[in-house]
Amino acid sequence: MWPAAELLFNRLAALGDAIALREGDRQLSYAQLLSEVEQRSTQLLALGAQRVALALDNGIDWVLWDLAALHAGLVCVPVPGFFSSSQQTHVLDSAGIDCLIGPASPLFNALGFSASAAAIAVTATTTVLQRPRAQVSALPVGTCKITYTSGTTGQPKGVCLDIATQLAVAQSLVQASASCAVERHLCVLPLATLLENIAGVYAPLLAGARIELMPMAQIGLLGASQFDLPRFLGALAQAQPNSLILLPQLLLALVSAGENRLPLPSSLRFIAVGGGRIASQLLQRADALGLPVFEGYGLSECASVVCLNTPENRRIGTVGQPLPHLQVRLATDGEVMVQGPRLLGYLGEPCPDEEWLGTGDLGHFDGPFLVLHGRKKHQFITAFGRNVNPEWVEAELVQQLPIAQAWLHGEALPGNVAVLVPRFPNTSDSQLAEAVATANQALPDYARVHHWLRAEQPFSSANALATSNGRLRRLALLNHYQHAIEQLMATESCYGDA
Repeated sequence: MWPAAELLFNRLAALGDAIALREGDRQLSYAQLLSEVEQRSTQLLALGAQRVALALDNGIDWVLWDLAALHAGLVCVPVPGFFSSSQQTHVLDSAGIDCLIGPASPLFNALGFSASAAAIAVTATTTVLQRPRAQVSALPVGTCKITYTSGTTGQPKGVCLDIATQLAVAQSLVQASASCAVERHLCVLPLATLLENIAGVYAPLLAGARIELMPMAQIGLLGASQFDLPRFLGALAQAQPNSLILLPQLLLALVSAGENRLPLPSSLRFIAVGGGRIASQLLQRADALGLPVFEGYGLSECASVVCLNTPENRRIGTVGQPLPHLQVRLATDGEVMVQGPRLLGYLGEPCPDEEWLGTGDLGHFDGPFLVLHGRKKHQFITAFGRNVNPEWVEAELVQQLPIAQAWLHGEALPGNVAVLVPRFPNTSDSQLAEAVATANQALPDYARVHHWLRAEQPFSSANALATSNGRLRRLALLNHYQHAIEQLMATESCYGDA
């Protein structure tokens, strides 16, 4: 067992007969959870496993195997189901995986995985698969988890973490939400997402709460970007959770449902939201519905959450205050810098030796609260010398009902151009124009949308205009739409009131 993991397992042992996990009719007490974890840990060690990949849907088994690898002192590598086949292949090969827990598939077979005579059948569709260990990359000492960031270009990058850092974040989150007395947490995001793994599993376990688990399709998340609102609301009604972790688009759907008088659970006490910029208008709409929404900010390199709003300290328009286990400051150019527990290194790269970790995000402090502006590398400079962070404007645009996705471009241009994906097939150009005008009211002149184009198709991983988890591929979008933008700027008056 990893030495620092004793804190977590001692906590599990102390909670006895309280219910820890529930998935449909199946539930496990904390005592049963610990017993299951110990059995699976023994099985993994008997197989000689070294680096274990989890390729399972959300459910009790995902949690049990994650904890079993931790208990056995092995390296665990979650494989996101929303990754493409080439990305999954990259994860399994770059991490040197010799043991894979998941359904047998042509892809895994092609990569040399098979169910050996000693392997354990977990269910009718899930098996512990193995392959001979090839030469593998050395890992930083203490690495127990490699989480892969999807990125916006190239293959995902492996972030090596120890358990002490992960539990430091989990403990800070327990402290931050203590006044809400969370008893039931529903995992909405894929467990392979580090945020849900840390804040949706480790933190509730440390708090002695019950974790509600459902397959992703039952939650309403289908593939990388499809979302079924009725299923999502049905899952909430069934679980009656006290806490959730949502992405901005899921919060928008929840708020819109409430505004349309669809029933929302009264059990909610803490809804954490992160993963992208959130317009203040959306948070105000959530407040009007009585939804307890708390915006936060984090990154994989810091084992997820860095800052969080809480019931005691909340300010709309900010991502909250730094969690107690770390410190945050700003560089001279406004880049957010973090000091405290963090990654051991990137897979295949030397360990970073800087005392302060540069996040690549720009921001400022409003008193003790951090306000983010956007990614440093995404910032563009208009022809009038104004710096604009496109995520800010894009977040305002997608608050408007007619707009599902938006990409803003303005580098060296006299006016900003947005490419808009309508939310509905029958959305008219006049409705899009009205939505843009409404969003512009909340923006300064230099950041407003001066011109816009209707997108030919949604931005997705299928057309390489977005990553598998929905982040825009900005260079690909520029290459795709550059000619159309040039034509637009040549035929229209391009000198907005910047």
